[in-house]
Amino acid sequence: MDQLAPTEKYSPFRFFSAEQWSQFRADTPLTLSEDEFRRLRSLNDPVDLEEVKRIYLSLSRLLSAHVEASQLLFRQRQAFFNAVDIVKTPFIIGIAGSVAVGKSTTARVLKELLARWPSSPKVDLITTDGFLLPNEVLRRENLMERKGFPDSYDVGALLRFLSGIKSGLPDVRAPVYSHLTYDVIPGEFVTIDRPDILIFEGINVLQPGKLPQDGKIVPFLSDFFDFAIYIDADEKLIHEWYISRFMRLRETAFRNPDSFFHRYSQLSEEAARAIAEGLWSNINLKNLRENILPTCARADLILRKGADHLVQEVALRKL
Repeated sequence: MDQLAPTEKYSPFRFFSAEQWSQFRADTPLTLSEDEFRRLRSLNDPVDLEEVKRIYLSLSRLLSAHVEASQLLFRQRQAFFNAVDIVKTPFIIGIAGSVAVGKSTTARVLKELLARWPSSPKVDLITTDGFLLPNEVLRRENLMERKGFPDSYDVGALLRFLSGIKSGLPDVRAPVYSHLTYDVIPGEFVTIDRPDILIFEGINVLQPGKLPQDGKIVPFLSDFFDFAIYIDADEKLIHEWYISRFMRLRETAFRNPDSFFHRYSQLSEEAARAIAEGLWSNINLKNLRENILPTCARADLILRKGADHLVQEVALRKL
């Protein structure tokens, strides 16, 4: 994140320490209990309710202001066109960042906090995992070693989904992914029916993609976002978190015989760690450097984490 602010005077972002950011909570109430939060937190994520108070209540308040401003602009457009039959489309929040950096916890916590505003908005959450190409296709195209890279997704399906959401269509379907089988579940979908807010989480959601050579107009995923969040951390820390999570899963989820990664639970600790290091170096680190980290500056807000997995600094794009 230092690259974004050679001097803050010339940076498009304003920077705040976690302590400064926490002051913007104002009177936003904490609506999550300890038990509720424990169910939302991802494996190996030490984030606690104090972090929710310190970081996420202020963020919830900021997002509330953006949603309210969007609703005001919508009403002004209704008046401008003298048309009351215009449908208000969902406010879409994109959340990007590396594997193991804490995107899932952030997305789930925000979903719960936003849904508990006094206005009781309808908030849905979708991850890009379901839009990965099926393993059968990835194997056929020799892309299994690039799973998670931009070319491993069904980009057409992603764009059709977001286009449907932003068009205000009812009952827009998204495919479902199983982390147990490490594959898209054939014929299974989740239906999103015109929420007030949609949180769209995935490692590459801010990636612009390649421009066509024939002059056609091609939208990017981020074109559909009203607000984008990037979760950042030092590369060495993400590496440590990834290996730690892999070794923890080896003792838990990987022990399920139905797990795609069950074979790793049968290895010695040394052999399993070597596998994890290889997956990090050959897949996840490459993806981070080539596709994920370069999109950081495209976000509206950046949460920078420290070694304890807690947010140390917040960068907010200037208006």
